[in-house]
Amino acid sequence: MHVTLERGRITARVSQPIAEKLQEAADLSGATLNQFLVQAALEKAQKVIDHERLIQLTLQDAEMLIDLLEHPPKPNGALLQGFEEYDREIKNGTLRSTSE
Repeated sequence: MHVTLERGRITARVSQPIAEKLQEAADLSGATLNQFLVQAALEKAQKVIDHERLIQLTLQDAEMLIDLLEHPPKPNGALLQGFEEYDREIKNGTLRSTSE
């Protein structure tokens, strides 16, 4: 059984010097112009996606984060009050536990 994938079309109008440069690069890499453009666009797209999804920290930021994970601060009054309110709402049935 053959599965047919739908294909989209992308077109771009460029100046002649740009078209020639792209064609030369495609020829040197042993690819068709279309293959070259798709591969180059995919590589660039992946870099953009990776850059946006990656969280970069300075060494100082990373050390601070590790220290906070290893030595978390004690809960303040507002957090303790929130825990108590949550427990009350679970017990009186106005809020269901996520573990149920």
